[in-house]
Amino acid sequence: MPSPTERALVLGALHGPAELLPISSSGHVALVPWLLRWDSADDDPELRKTFEIALHAGTMGALLITLRGEVGEAARDMTPRRAGHVMLSLLPAAIAGVVLERPIERRLGTPATIAAGLVGGSLTMAWADRCPQVRAAADADWRDALWLGAAQACALVPGVSRNGATLAAARRRGFAREDANRLSRHAALPVIAAATTLKVIRLAGRGVPAGTAVPLAVGVGASFASTLGCTWLIRQVERDRSLLPYAAYRLALAGAVGWRLLTGG
Repeated sequence: MPSPTERALVLGALHGPAELLPISSSGHVALVPWLLRWDSADDDPELRKTFEIALHAGTMGALLITLRGEVGEAARDMTPRRAGHVMLSLLPAAIAGVVLERPIERRLGTPATIAAGLVGGSLTMAWADRCPQVRAAADADWRDALWLGAAQACALVPGVSRNGATLAAARRRGFAREDANRLSRHAALPVIAAATTLKVIRLAGRGVPAGTAVPLAVGVGASFASTLGCTWLIRQVERDRSLLPYAAYRLALAGAVGWRLLTGG
């Protein structure tokens, strides 16, 4: 059994690429320790939640650095119409987060439910990626913004993946793969930033649990470094590449969960 600091290092290193690809970073952070039997019955759910917040903070910091040019360009080109689209894409996720965050955390964080989210997201991605590539990002309207917002609300379910859900929504609306990736990123960044900031504020109010400062710091550093080191993955997904390999990987991971649940192996 690895030490808490070693676990933090491994999961932090995993978080970066898992966040950049449509494979569910939260699902991996929950499932990898379970599959490797790192979890024990006395693990503190609140501590796990605190650790996930730390990993997201590290990844968010790296994304803001990596995508600073793109973020700056989007801010300079912001118009009332585009601002309205951003708000529409935020609204469903914000409402769902306020209303459903606690019930989802209580009921949908088990290996079985995460595997179900992986499967559901995989099938949706494969279905959506069959759509023709006939639209560009500049063609996006308020209906597309609501679709992306609804997808981000669905991504509150562990295993679904915010990146995967928004990519599927954009592809289903007929956007080319490169444009779908760009729309997905622009919709996700404000939600990730807002959610991470809110959770960090809550964590600061509660205080860091005793004896966890070093593992949390290691986790933040590892997720920050792994995200910076894997930003080339953004360009790989952004190219005209099918979502099917990611869907297949997610199904394989869900299959590993199902095998252990059925056999204990």
